[in-house]
Amino acid sequence: MVSDPAAPLVLLHGLLGDADDWRPVIQALPGVPCHALDLPGHGRNRALRVNGFDEAHRWLCDELAARDIAHYRLVGYSLGGRLALHHASHSPAGLQALLLENCHPGLPAGERPARIAHDEAWARRFECEPLIRVLADWYRQGVFADLDDDARTRQAARRLGNDGKAVAAMLRATSLGRQPDLAPWLRDTRLPVQWISGNRDHKFHALACQLVKQGCNIKHLALDGGHNLHTSQPDTFARLLREWAHQPEEKIHD
Repeated sequence: MVSDPAAPLVLLHGLLGDADDWRPVIQALPGVPCHALDLPGHGRNRALRVNGFDEAHRWLCDELAARDIAHYRLVGYSLGGRLALHHASHSPAGLQALLLENCHPGLPAGERPARIAHDEAWARRFECEPLIRVLADWYRQGVFADLDDDARTRQAARRLGNDGKAVAAMLRATSLGRQPDLAPWLRDTRLPVQWISGNRDHKFHALACQLVKQGCNIKHLALDGGHNLHTSQPDTFARLLREWAHQPEEKIHD
């Protein structure tokens, strides 16, 4: 079976981002139909709130219906990848394939309370402190270790348009500690799943390699880069998406 290359790509950004994050990638994909969405609490959906992953799934279903998108390939980065993975686990009829960039499949139950507490601490900072101060610390987390000081400053400046309270609400609702562990689903699914990691993002690269070792039904591709590959390498990422969109389904699991 060959997947439909005309099926649009639906693109989900990460926490603190917006649909415009995908613009350089989309510009490098002439002729490929793309729909970049603003997540709840972000961009043009800043005032929108969801209460957990199931509500986020319903939000995405509504967004697809509003755009009359019946068949699609779903791309998600970081938080957007976790929301995309949860959506896929509901087996929506029109979803043809899934591509996840530096994404987390979910924690074991015993590790979730600590992660909820960790994210709550960040949420309180986003609510109460000047955004510029919180962002300066946010981009010093280990997953952004590939960024130098100038890159951190530029990235933080790009995110100053966010509403701290909206970010806090989304962070609480979609904490990794509230996400189901979907590694078992990844072992059983027949949906074509491509998993992209940056080999300089050691945490998420190791997670992807672990999923392969666990026998998850994914195709793992590592790029030479950090956490946000589509921003640092938009042309490379666009070429990868173009190849993926034209890939026969039976080869995606090779």
